[in-house]
Amino acid sequence: METNLSNKRSKRQVSNGCDRGSLLPALFDDVALKCLALASRSDYASLSCLNTRFNELIKSGNLYGERKVLGIVEHWVYLVCDLRGWEAFDPMRKKWMKLPKIPCDECFNHADKESLAVGSELLVFGREFYDFAIWKYSLIRGNWVKCEGMNLPRCLFGSSSLGSIAIVAGGSDKSGNVLKSAELYDSSSGRWEMLPNMHSPRRLCSGFFMDGKFYVIGGMTSATDSLTCGEEFDLKTREWRKIEGMYPNVNRAAQAPPLVAVVNNQLYAVEYLTNMVKKYDREKNTWDVLGRLPVRADLSNGWGLAFKACGEQLLVVGGQRGPEGEAVVLNSWHPKSGVKDGMLDWKVIGVKEHVGVFVYNCAVMGC
Repeated sequence: METNLSNKRSKRQVSNGCDRGSLLPALFDDVALKCLALASRSDYASLSCLNTRFNELIKSGNLYGERKVLGIVEHWVYLVCDLRGWEAFDPMRKKWMKLPKIPCDECFNHADKESLAVGSELLVFGREFYDFAIWKYSLIRGNWVKCEGMNLPRCLFGSSSLGSIAIVAGGSDKSGNVLKSAELYDSSSGRWEMLPNMHSPRRLCSGFFMDGKFYVIGGMTSATDSLTCGEEFDLKTREWRKIEGMYPNVNRAAQAPPLVAVVNNQLYAVEYLTNMVKKYDREKNTWDVLGRLPVRADLSNGWGLAFKACGEQLLVVGGQRGPEGEAVVLNSWHPKSGVKDGMLDWKVIGVKEHVGVFVYNCAVMGC
């Protein structure tokens, strides 16, 4: 009787993955998966080298799926400051990691680019010799592949992501025409879908998600005409709503698109001329001044500077020149810490030395 029970228990353990081929000895695979999901993403490369099972697990993406179920998120910063390529920064471990070089042509490598993190992918938009192109880096596979092109290829658009989807709106086509069309990208399928047109065409604009809705603000309809209105897209009704005076800071042709970020459904922006951070009041449709940036944005009209949301913090990535040379510095501020005497308590969370002072592209990926 006791022997039969032992045999049944042994068979049940093997069927649940608790055998010699299990992820963690003496644990069922579903339990082991929950334990491994707690490990830092910085350790995944080391874990994949332990054995075949771990390598297969990392490449399958199941670990990221389990982290999503458990609500575990790590925000990494991806940026490029010179032609040596993209790098990733883990704010928790203070660790820098180099990404593989994009296998693109020289035209794409040297052209202006835009970037967007969506799901577990990093999309980089640029121009190759004959047309626009999109390359995507898969966090799961650890490589670059050519992404399916948009239905209406463009540049200088506003964009943002929410989970596994992203929306791009406006921009210019390769003939220089200013667009009012918008498209949705689904990272789970890798496909683009056309959305209804905005009310106004615009380029050099910025996009963001807030309360589950997509917004686009700023931009220009021509080389001389700027927009102060914003537009809100409801994913449920699939309709655009125009918001007059949402972004009163007038764009100029030489200025960068609005530097905006959303933390806990609160919108923040940078005013280039004063180097001040502002907070948007949705009820009043006005902006309140909070405090000064840790770096200057006025010297280059907002170009070469990144202003992003990184979890529950605002992140500013910009260059600095010092006695030891040039470096790119990552500063963060937690809105919950408040404003003290008109000052924001910026903290340095990372420094990348000897890469110049210009940030060409930057994206934050949380997964």
